[in-house]
Amino acid sequence: MNPRLSQPLILSGNKPLGLSLTYRHLPEKDPVKAIQNLSKLFDPQQGILGFGEPLVSSFSKKVPGLRTFPGLSGINCSSPSTQGSLWFLLQGENRSDIFDQTENLSNILGDAFTPDDQIDTFLYAGGKDLTGYEDGTENPGGEKAAEVAIIEGGIGISGSSLVAVQRWVHDLGHFRTHSQRERDNIIGRRQDTNEELAEAPQTAHVKRSAQESYTPFAYMLRRSMPWALNLQQGLEFIAFGKTLDPFENVLRRMMGLDDGITDALLTFSRPVRGGYYWCPPLTGDRLDFRFLLE
Repeated sequence: MNPRLSQPLILSGNKPLGLSLTYRHLPEKDPVKAIQNLSKLFDPQQGILGFGEPLVSSFSKKVPGLRTFPGLSGINCSSPSTQGSLWFLLQGENRSDIFDQTENLSNILGDAFTPDDQIDTFLYAGGKDLTGYEDGTENPGGEKAAEVAIIEGGIGISGSSLVAVQRWVHDLGHFRTHSQRERDNIIGRRQDTNEELAEAPQTAHVKRSAQESYTPFAYMLRRSMPWALNLQQGLEFIAFGKTLDPFENVLRRMMGLDDGITDALLTFSRPVRGGYYWCPPLTGDRLDFRFLLE
């Protein structure tokens, strides 16, 4: 595991503003030139890049652990797959930064890829979800973050990471109809102190998603960001790891597929998009695509 080879924004944390973008490869177009341009021209200090399994497969390559995001049906809930070819999380201090990066990215990709989806993201109240509860309380830091998120391997693999990107839409109006005690029971923590409830119900989100309640432990490095658009709001859930299994195991339990108990989070929020991506490492200060191109 070599964190110095990883895309820097994976470990350094989010900037105030972001833009989560998904692109789809046009099968009649050769992607090689666009990928080569990304290697030379995309600045990893300004965003994170991930390749979807369909695009990796088009190069007759297979990244260990990478797969297409599965569509799941749970108990009175569902989690759709909207797997893309490329995913980016552009980041900046202001809207001008994001706009310039988006224009630059469009020029780099040319006509081999077409935009599939994009949404503006932002940090809220110092890192909270729009519900007002702290997001990513159990997030690892320092060396532990690198141990959780960064893959060891050969040239072109060492320093890379896998990421799950899933968009959730919140019904905040419904959530706010609950009393403070009811809200705390849904999340499993006190909103004012972030303290975990000693007697949280089994449906509480902290009970469904507790990382150390899984075998093996479901450790993830979360870099989620809220979003708000056209009178809708929610969370762009972004979780990095050496493997995608922790995310998928937690999602399945939240949906009641393990024991028939669904996460109370699903009473006011639902997933609407989902994709898995491989985030390649660096060589020098640029992205390293040798695994794909050689």
